[in-house]
Amino acid sequence: MLGYMENGSPHLQSKEFPFRELTLGKATRNICWRWFMFSVCLLTVCHWNASGQSQYQSSTDFAKFAVKLRENGLLTFESKSGNTPGFRMAGRGLVFSGGLERGPWKIGIVTTIFWIGERPTINNPVSNDSSSWDPNWSSNYGGYDDPNSRSRKDFIPLSFLPRQNPFYVALPYNDVEGGHTKREAKDVIPWFKDAFVRDGQSILKGHWLAIRRGSRVCYAQWEDCGPFCTDHWQYVFGDERPKANLNQNAGLDVSPAVRDYLGLSDIDVCDWKFVEVREVPPGPWAMWRQ
Repeated sequence: MLGYMENGSPHLQSKEFPFRELTLGKATRNICWRWFMFSVCLLTVCHWNASGQSQYQSSTDFAKFAVKLRENGLLTFESKSGNTPGFRMAGRGLVFSGGLERGPWKIGIVTTIFWIGERPTINNPVSNDSSSWDPNWSSNYGGYDDPNSRSRKDFIPLSFLPRQNPFYVALPYNDVEGGHTKREAKDVIPWFKDAFVRDGQSILKGHWLAIRRGSRVCYAQWEDCGPFCTDHWQYVFGDERPKANLNQNAGLDVSPAVRDYLGLSDIDVCDWKFVEVREVPPGPWAMWRQ
């Protein structure tokens, strides 16, 4: 209903529009909430910057790292109900619930640790300066992926910021031999038809895996072949167990970052499975997800 002021001008009776006060109240609360969350983000970033100065060679490196965090959802705002904003921070020590994982798990696989730049030993006869698919693996990664826990922080080396994903693994099959795609590859690799580009180009390199130990699941990319053999497709894509070898019949090599996230010993037991990139959830591996 319309009322009239003393000068004759009409005005709206506030009791006829109770939603006006409600809307203003919600707007005020939302503004306060946004300022609060902005302050939390600012303090968090400042803390990371202060604690991480020794980890990065320059402020430019740290800025690049922060941009990757933002772009890949490691620090995000989200709505849980569709109306109320929520705050979620993905980082060290958090357990991620996982994505829409597909395919069967390989259960109880002996798992060993390897790293970029590793020197040859009796139980690791091949140098890891290069990989099965990248002759310049170490330099492309950015340096020596030091496995010493005292030389690492937040899953990466203290001495440099990796240019590639520190969450990487090796499995004992290579789809390329002598510069050509292996004949059986088209029949044994589940994603061959969707991913094949040309003869001699691997379609395994970079594929994502989920690695599970207890209640924790880590996500990593396939970047090398081994341990010990590169032809065991019957295990990698089939139902066979890993072949006998010097490392207690190990069937999976994982990087120091995977080790640290899952809390693995030098020789441990894990489950693993293939996943698609769209199934990889937020986590410390996500800044390298493409």
